[in-house]
Amino acid sequence: MAVSGSKSIDIEAPPAAVLDAIADIEGMPSWSSIHKSAAVIDRHDDGRPRQARMSVQLMGNTDDQVVEYTWADNSVVWEMLESSQQKMQRAEYRLTETETGTHVEFEMTIDLKIPVPGLLVKRGQKTVLEMATKGLRDQVVG
Repeated sequence: MAVSGSKSIDIEAPPAAVLDAIADIEGMPSWSSIHKSAAVIDRHDDGRPRQARMSVQLMGNTDDQVVEYTWADNSVVWEMLESSQQKMQRAEYRLTETETGTHVEFEMTIDLKIPVPGLLVKRGQKTVLEMATKGLRDQVVG
């Protein structure tokens, strides 16, 4: 069964700086404690990542993933192509410029290959949403 979650945060930086931080795939393990490794496999013509391979560890389980990114002016979507633990994953950052920086909305849907108790799913989801928002903000603003 697929599980979805979302979280938003305000970052005192322009949208371009936020997108640059998201695009720094190799730097992701420095601000996201769940990412043990991350590397770009292929890039779009503009230099932004198209596909990336990453190893994610959450609640003692490691998932080796390949994801594909689609970039727009103020958003980025990724969809999982390969995973050892998930049937499906889709995530999106939507950015809106504000007077003081950027409002960031993050949404993610996953479908695990094996059944996991709801309490553990909720705990893992909370961790992912925190890393995707607060971790990103800390990376952008220092």
